[in-house]
Amino acid sequence: MAGELFAADGLIALGAGLSIGIGAIATGMAQASIGSSGMGVLAEKPEEFTKVLICLALPETLVILGFVIAFLLIGQIGA
Repeated sequence: MAGELFAADGLIALGAGLSIGIGAIATGMAQASIGSSGMGVLAEKPEEFTKVLICLALPETLVILGFVIAFLLIGQIGA
């Protein structure tokens, strides 16, 4: 019985780590393509800076949501 609880806790911890890790990797990939495209836009139209900045900040919500999911999952360990 106790072994099953430890296995479930381990899977919860693994899920929490994956939620942050995969979110961070996806954010990095998105920001890489947005950043390179944004630099091309800024080279031609510097007045578009705020739009490019907003588009660059939007993928960060993936990491924030991954952190929230991980926080909720870690709260389930030992419950």
